[in-house]
Formats: sequence, C-alpha cells, structure tokens
Amino acid sequence: FGPNLSFRGIDNDRYYRLKPENQILYEDFTGTGNTLNMNNPRVLQLIMDSLRYWITEMHVDGFRFDLASTLARELYAVNALGAFFDIIHQDPVISQVKLIAEPWDLGEGGYQVGNFPVLWTEWNGKYRDSMRKFWRGDSHILSETATRFAGSSDLYESSGKRPSASINFITCHDGFTLQDLVSYETKHNERNLENGHDGWNESIISNFGVEGPTDKKEILEIRERIKRNMIATLLLSQGVPMISGGDELSRTQHGNNNSYCQDNELNYYRWALKEEEEDFLKFVQSLVSFRKSNGVLKRRYFFQGRPIRGTSVKDILWLTSAGREMTDEEWNSGDVKWLGILLPLEEVAETDPYGETIQGTTLLILINSSDREILFSIPSYSENTHWMRIFDTWNPKFDEAEHFIIHEEGYTLRPRSIAVFKNCNPSRDVPLCKTNQS
Repeated sequence: FGPNLSFRGIDNDRYYRLKPENQILYEDFTGTGNTLNMNNPRVLQLIMDSLRYWITEMHVDGFRFDLASTLARELYAVNALGAFFDIIHQDPVISQVKLIAEPWDLGEGGYQVGNFPVLWTEWNGKYRDSMRKFWRGDSHILSETATRFAGSSDLYESSGKRPSASINFITCHDGFTLQDLVSYETKHNERNLENGHDGWNESIISNFGVEGPTDKKEILEIRERIKRNMIATLLLSQGVPMISGGDELSRTQHGNNNSYCQDNELNYYRWALKEEEEDFLKFVQSLVSFRKSNGVLKRRYFFQGRPIRGTSVKDILWLTSAGREMTDEEWNSGDVKWLGILLPLEEVAETDPYGETIQGTTLLILINSSDREILFSIPSYSENTHWMRIFDTWNPKFDEAEHFIIHEEGYTLRPRSIAVFKNCNPSRDVPLCKTNQS
C-alpha cells in the first residue's frame, strides 16, 4: 500500500512532546492525543514555512490558532514570550497579517486570556461568559458585564493594546449554537457514540422552562428575545464582534455541542426559514448595518471615564435608571440588573485607521436583564436634546416600532430587553423624528 509517512515515523521524540516518565506516551494539551514539540527548531521551521506559504501563495490574510497556549509551552508552563512568538514578530511576512489566538489549552495554567503579545488578538472567553450570565439573569455580574461591553480594558490596556485586541463572541464552533444556547440546559451528544463523555459540560445556559423544542408561546418568545439581546449586546460592544456562522439563521444542532463528526442535518444549514427565523435574520442584518454606520461603537482607544478634552462631557457615562451616574455601591449591588450607557460622539475628535473622522451620532443604550419593567429617566445630554428610538429588542423586528422622541416622562424598558436611541435634532431629522411615543 506504499509507505506510511508521519512525524511519528520520521522523528517521534523531536516532533512531539513525550511524557518524561514513560516516553511511549504523549503529552496531551490539545485533546487530540498529542502536542507538537515547539522547542524543536525543525518544528518551528515547519510551522513558519507553512504559514508563509498560505500567505504568499494562497493569499490568506490571517490565521486563528486553535488552543494557542500550546504554542507557548516551554517545558510545562505557558511562556507568553516564547520562541514561537518571537519568531512570528520578527517575520516580515507573517507579522503583517491578522493573528488570532484561542488563548487557552487543556493543560494546567493554559487559560491565558489577556496575556498574548501585542500583535495578537484573542478570543475573549471572559466576554462570552459574562454576557451569558448577564442575560441568564445572574446577580453580581453587572460590573463585569460593563467592563466587557467597553472592550475589556482590564485585560488589554496595560500592555498597550487597543479594544480591537478583544474578539468578542457569544458562541463559536465549539459548544452550543445560539439557538441551542437558549433551548437546552444539558448537552445531547448521544449520536457521537462516545457515551456522552465528549463535549464541554456547559453551565452558563438556560432553556427557559422546557428542554429542547416546545410549542409554548411564552417560552418561544423569551428565547427569541434573549437571542436578540445577545446579538445586540455583541454588536454594540467595543472590540471585534464574532458571530458563529449559522447563528443568524437560528441553526440548531438539537443540543449536540460537539458535532464535529456529524456529516448530516446536525451541521447542515437549512435555508428555508420559518417566519420567526426570517425575522431574526433581518434583525441581525440591520444590527450589522447599524454598527457599521456608527463609529462610536468602534472606538480605537479605551474609554477613560473622564471629560473629553475641551468639553465637560465624559467619553462614556454609566447611568442608573434615575438618569444619574452609577455609584460604587450600585455597581456592587447584586440586585441591580439594568444600566444606561451614554456614548457621546459629537465631541469626540477621533479618526479611523485611515485618518478620517469617525461617523455616526451620540447613542443612548438602555439594558435590562431583570424579569420586571424598569422606568428610565432620560438624561439631558445637551441643549434641546431629543432621543429617537432605533430599536427595542422587545419587538421581534428591528424596524417594527415606530420611531419617536423620548420626552421628560422617561422610557419604560420591558423585562430582559435592550433599547437603543440616537441623539436627534427634530428640525434637521424630520420626518424621521416623530413626537408620539408608542
């Protein structure tokens, strides 16, 4: 049948990391049975040559490194300044493309979110966990949620990185789809024939009353709303949003959170959408367009929480439902599950990567993860402030609600919802700015 060529056959103890106490066994930090030996120069050369080939010959403009912490392991510890990263940074070709790390592996000390070198961006697992907990209705998560929403400066700012270092996500190819995230509380991997031992035992999920499919209208409505909330939060956050392919189509794997081995309907896209799935797709499309047109959602630098130079307006305001700034006591209260966020733009003299002034307008974002209505008093941002509603996730469709201006009576945000408004000049934006509140 011909030769059986493999790294194991060529030079086993040079290409792979072996257990020192028994060198017929492999170290396994990857979950696939072995780990490349990154201390070997020939292994490093192989990887660098491969990356360079894909860039120069195949015109790939970036790479995502699975379980990237394994690449930095020297002996047993993860070394963020390991030889692999030094070589990458010095390479005139590879250092110019997008480098995205999955900043963990399966070994001890492998969780390295926030610790990769400057040229790298990271899948922000802390963003994923915080947003899932917040929209599940957890207590004592508001402060962390705000930090993640603002770009995770606690992870990236001190090392000289910018908000774009954070790849924000709710779901990815590993784990539940977005639809399954709100439909199941346990994995259903029986078809993988591994006796249920495979796949992550995810805990930050909720089925909202019934495991799997249901005909109960109230459960279906809250599932759809939580999906809208999660996608809206993702696309309103500072950093780089990543949407798992198929989530916009409400794709389900029927509770299987490790469907790598399924060449069937579990992984196939179903293009014939039901009405509520079509509504959700259009909602996601509208959100993407909204983000692209509003530079205040794509700030190049972290918020400082202080007045913008030459003005009395802070670069971000965190507001209570009473319309005043949050206090430390309120941040630390486990009972508070709602928040107002004011993102000024008119006074921000910031440019995009091409030197152009960022476009958009000042936004007011109201968020409520509690199970009760919250009346928000609306802040007076500037003289003749008027706020036009862009969307409210209580409504299934992005443009279903009639645009209107908020007046002094405030705005009632329904349970587990987000509403977004833009600063509106009635004399300039008429007829879009209507004065009746629905």
